[in-house]
Amino acid sequence: MGVARYEADEAMSFLSPPPRAVLTNAFAAPLDNAVATARTCYSPRIVGAAEVSRDERARALRDRIARETYRAGHHTTLQHATFQFAVTNVSRQLLWAFLHAHPFYNSEQVSQRYVEVGPGGALVPALPEPQLSVYRSAIERQQAAYRRLSELLRRPTEEEYFRLFPARRGDGRFTVAIERKAREIARYVLPVATFAHLYHTVSGLTLHRYHRLCDSMEVPGELRLLVDSMVGAVNAADPLFFREIEDPLPAEATPEYALLAGQGRAAAAGGAPARRFNAEFDESLGGLRSRLVDFSVNAEATLSAAVRATVAATREALPDAEAIRRILSPAENRLLAGPLSLTTLSKATRALVHPHYTFRKKLSHSADSQDQRHRMVPASRPVLAAQYAGGEPDVITPGLIAGDPEALDFYRANLRELFAAIDALLSAGVPAPAALYLLPNAFPIRFDESGDLLHLHHKWTTRLCYTAQEEIWRCTLEEVRQVREVHPRIGEHLLPPCTLRRLAGLRPTCPEGPRYCGVPVWRLPLERFERRI
Repeated sequence: MGVARYEADEAMSFLSPPPRAVLTNAFAAPLDNAVATARTCYSPRIVGAAEVSRDERARALRDRIARETYRAGHHTTLQHATFQFAVTNVSRQLLWAFLHAHPFYNSEQVSQRYVEVGPGGALVPALPEPQLSVYRSAIERQQAAYRRLSELLRRPTEEEYFRLFPARRGDGRFTVAIERKAREIARYVLPVATFAHLYHTVSGLTLHRYHRLCDSMEVPGELRLLVDSMVGAVNAADPLFFREIEDPLPAEATPEYALLAGQGRAAAAGGAPARRFNAEFDESLGGLRSRLVDFSVNAEATLSAAVRATVAATREALPDAEAIRRILSPAENRLLAGPLSLTTLSKATRALVHPHYTFRKKLSHSADSQDQRHRMVPASRPVLAAQYAGGEPDVITPGLIAGDPEALDFYRANLRELFAAIDALLSAGVPAPAALYLLPNAFPIRFDESGDLLHLHHKWTTRLCYTAQEEIWRCTLEEVRQVREVHPRIGEHLLPPCTLRRLAGLRPTCPEGPRYCGVPVWRLPLERFERRI
């Protein structure tokens, strides 16, 4: 494989429709509101937003406060104003690489699990010929492979579905459920260039940060267009809000670029360095998807002491084992079994923030896009091009595909052809951000992730549900089993939502209603957890 550049041309453009952000909801007069909140900090009363612009003198004071607070870094005032955008024509890669790669946002996006991906609908960079034909052919081939794989997986999916629900055999009402299960796995061959649409809500401060970092290494042209669209929409609503906006940082000013430059890799992607890293990383996993590599050694003692402190109890009055049971058993702490996640507001339950765990993980792009939505369990995810080695396909193979010889042969042959197309584009000098839009959802993300027990508990509970995406479910199962080994008193309480509800005495036991998985999971010990779809 030839040398591939990280940098895209500054004028990088697209033949597909550009990213578009329509402002659907926003604060009225967001700058006035920000200054009103700042003035309230030093006022004996609440200062109203209308007051800060009521006359020339008030406006002069407003402008001075806005300028001084921004330049001094006093930015909490900018968090009050919230902007909701309807976003279209953005790639799945942009969502993973930027919009969902931080904790301060909310999104509701179209699901590839439940919504069929039709022909077209993918980002296409403005490449010269013959590279453009190679790129477009690859997109069309992967979309056709998605449809064909959906067909090939229909039979094994149907067999497993009716094994779980024998009474439903022959009832056409469940055809859609079977098709969705097959598509959920077939999407592994779809390129990360595939378009998504979503509602995306951020504060004014986050939008300032988006603009400052919109020339990223991963999706530089696409991201700049999207952020410009967002900022333009807010400017149309309030031309004052971004008066202090800073220019975007060049990619060369980021720590990722500096780290790569220090290895002599700032102008190249893939190849031998990535291959060596991937092999070293995979070996460190010891055959797991997610390996526990660090944890709070005294987690159980620290947790029990923290629980006692919230109610001023002595060790004699509330021994360690009882303190842990009282705070982690849903029979004792019913907040753990409810749907509203009240745990961060409970003084005693907040004791769960003290134990910490770090996992080394390898997930497909598709599964990691689910994993990163747990925003309070942060991770250090890679510059994707740095982990692309080229050559033989580097992918995750779902169990349903691995268990069907015809589907597996098709999957492997298709991905070999796809990786050959990516390598051809890189060898022809196409910048890595453009060529790697062709990567399939199956491409693995190798990274480290850490979290406190409070937020990991929520994540593990939801992802142990048999309706969770299969790959992230298996990863969660591995994590919980490892925690049980090092902290058995904590680990025994890490259970799926149906089991928590049963222990808490809530009905119905399964909270999923018509989406019930077909397995009475609440009756099974963790050692017997297994699934195919």
